[in-house]
Amino acid sequence: MAQIFDPIPNNAQKALLCCYVNATSQIQIARITNIPNWYFERVVFPGQRLVFEAVPSSLLEIHTGMMASAILSDTIPCERLRIDDDQDGMSLEESVLEPTQGIPDTIHARSSTPLAVATC
Repeated sequence: MAQIFDPIPNNAQKALLCCYVNATSQIQIARITNIPNWYFERVVFPGQRLVFEAVPSSLLEIHTGMMASAILSDTIPCERLRIDDDQDGMSLEESVLEPTQGIPDTIHARSSTPLAVATC
């Protein structure tokens, strides 16, 4: 999967296809800052899935938006967010677009408690 903005560094090892789901009711900022010569930052709205490429040693920081500030609420190794290319014979496009695959029904309810979902 090629990214138009902020491609991973050319000298990076194998790229991982990753997915993060914002299962909270708050806006979050997803950021990777631990890879030299690469900076990744995206806004993730409540209920949104973020699909991205990263190197295996990347750490995804999740900053939860508050009034005029953001608090670092989680740091997730990108290895844990990895999407397998062949999940039970399903194509990558099907696994990314299926809204409930691997996510318990209880997570779909809105909650004021931050909750990170590391599977798609």
